[in-house]
Amino acid sequence: MNTSEKLIATEQRLGAHNYKPLDVVLTRGEGVYVWDTDGNRYLDCLSAYSAVNQGHCHPKILAAMVEQAGRLTLTSRAFRNDQLAYLYEELAALTGSHKILPMNSGAEAVETAIKAVRKWGYEVKGVPEGKAEIIVCADNFHGRTLSIISFSTDPEARTGFGPYTPGFRIIPFGDAEVFAAAINANTVAALIEPIQGEAGVIIPPAGYFTRIRELCTANNVTLILDEIQTGLGRTGKLLAEEHEGIEADVTLIGKALSGGFYPVSAVLSNSEVLGVLKPGQHGSTFGGNPLACAVARTALKVLTEEGMIENAAVIGDYFIEGLRSIRSNIVRDVRGRGLMMAIELEPEAGGARQYCHALKERGLLAKDTHDHTIRLAPPLVITKEQVDWAVSQIEMTIG
Repeated sequence: MNTSEKLIATEQRLGAHNYKPLDVVLTRGEGVYVWDTDGNRYLDCLSAYSAVNQGHCHPKILAAMVEQAGRLTLTSRAFRNDQLAYLYEELAALTGSHKILPMNSGAEAVETAIKAVRKWGYEVKGVPEGKAEIIVCADNFHGRTLSIISFSTDPEARTGFGPYTPGFRIIPFGDAEVFAAAINANTVAALIEPIQGEAGVIIPPAGYFTRIRELCTANNVTLILDEIQTGLGRTGKLLAEEHEGIEADVTLIGKALSGGFYPVSAVLSNSEVLGVLKPGQHGSTFGGNPLACAVARTALKVLTEEGMIENAAVIGDYFIEGLRSIRSNIVRDVRGRGLMMAIELEPEAGGARQYCHALKERGLLAKDTHDHTIRLAPPLVITKEQVDWAVSQIEMTIG
């Protein structure tokens, strides 16, 4: 067996089988490219689910990480550090947030928001204790903790893990009138992805979020947008909410907040919602640690100063145009916004995973989702020439 085969065999023997990755063992990355243990180069069209928006191993983020790691990595929040206040300032200036709560994973940010809006509902809105409801959408993906999978409609994510956390009302995504009908006196929040990524890059109808914002305002409901995948440039705007010119009450970011170097997430909020949390009521040993803050500050800086968000808008349109030019009997739909794209195949094509395997053999890494959809999300630093190459490989695979 070669090196990759030995490593895969060890993973199979010793690891929990909760993932089914493509059989490629990666050892190095730079920009849009990654290399496997046999020296083969691939164009990464997944970006670690948008965690590597800035490209693999961005040198400025790396330098910030190394410098901070040599000075101070962790204090816990029992003490203050000299990086957290700067991260607060820079995030607030960039996003207009009034209060910020840093965590580690995206799922932790979601859990934090759920706790905060429930507490806000009881203490500020006046909902009876234990009766708070949060509206969520079918086919959502917000993480894999017990509370989060309690409102998942994906049988694989949910089955076998009960009893489930109550307090969630599930409605269809993209239907504002159903949303309006779901609101009642106990509704404290709505938790929605601007674009449903795991579901296959599902984009709601134009005007949907404008109406959702109006309904939330009229009914004193907190609008939480999960921008962990869609945020930080992925859709060609800093936040995907900007496409409809709205502002959420609570915004969740993560993944690209560290450029893929370190788990960092944050809850961005108005003062009212996060203002209900008092010392001892929520926290994380690693949340807001100096290493995380230094990495996040630089990740945001390169994202904005190096034109990556603008590139995502321009090159995203170019990429989607190229994908739509492919003539194929097995393609049902091509959709996307910025550099968050999907190719949905006809059911008779036999499933998307086989085509992801074929693309891997051509030097392009992509991921299947929901059986029939190939998801594409390259780093935001991708060029037109690299897109042309990618489209040609995809055309030869599915054309």
